[in-house]
Amino acid sequence: MRTLDDSEVADVLPWGALMEAIERVMVDHRAVAPARTVHTIPDGRGNDAVLLLKPGWITGEVIGIKAVTSFPENGELELPMIQAGFLLFDGSNGSLLGACEANALTARRTAAASAVAAKHLARSDTERLLIVGTGAVASMAAQVHNEVRPYSTIEVWGRRVERAEALVRELGAMGLPAVVCTDLDASVARADVISAATGTTAPLIKGELLEPGTHVDLIGAFSPAMRESDDDVVRRASIFVDTRDDAVLAGDLARPLADDIITVDSIRADLADLIAGRHSGRADADEITMFKSAGTALEDLAAASLAFS
Repeated sequence: MRTLDDSEVADVLPWGALMEAIERVMVDHRAVAPARTVHTIPDGRGNDAVLLLKPGWITGEVIGIKAVTSFPENGELELPMIQAGFLLFDGSNGSLLGACEANALTARRTAAASAVAAKHLARSDTERLLIVGTGAVASMAAQVHNEVRPYSTIEVWGRRVERAEALVRELGAMGLPAVVCTDLDASVARADVISAATGTTAPLIKGELLEPGTHVDLIGAFSPAMRESDDDVVRRASIFVDTRDDAVLAGDLARPLADDIITVDSIRADLADLIAGRHSGRADADEITMFKSAGTALEDLAAASLAFS
């Protein structure tokens, strides 16, 4: 059995290979991702934390399960809000193949899945990328989106300016054209692609500000109580998701669905539809597109299988 810690994951999950692995698994007819289970657990400090268990397998090949914790107040402790571990088993005999910390794995596969969607949904002439959030996933999103569509400007917004400045320095050291965003609404209005990876419960992205042709990538807000976009985003956008069953449980879709602003038929396609060509993706240069990622276990399985290959 092999083990990996978070510091080793980037070396075994390069962007190109990871995106290809996700594309393969998402359209593999043997791949299965049962419903996740979610448990609310007191954190001992007067707050509620969340434990998610996410299994998945490719019949006869591999079996995996990721355990995820979400502690919303961890920022006060200088710890990540979301932390995870992954176990990978041989699908033919049940032997344990590998175990790893899965914070970096989750961040990389989440960003890579959004980049796969952006290949089909973002315009080919995009120049301005807006990153909303300053955590690990936000950093990864900036990197991998730039792999798909090289940007002339990458703006970074965060509630705490010092964190946005730190991420800009990190991205700049990689040669990326990153700058700090000080006016979120103004940056939303001029962005070609917006990628949000936050834990917010109040919408940050206003649909009325979106210009024709904008692609909105919503990575955070994985629970019904969380939301990164307002109702006008879903009203104006063509909606795409990684998986329908999971995405409709996340606040960016769950709340508009509950309020009859959209219906499940408003979802144009899922990631597998885009990859397999069952849906052509962006229809024209003026279409506003939205991709809601809820994080399917198949993406985790693709990443872990690649990491331990």
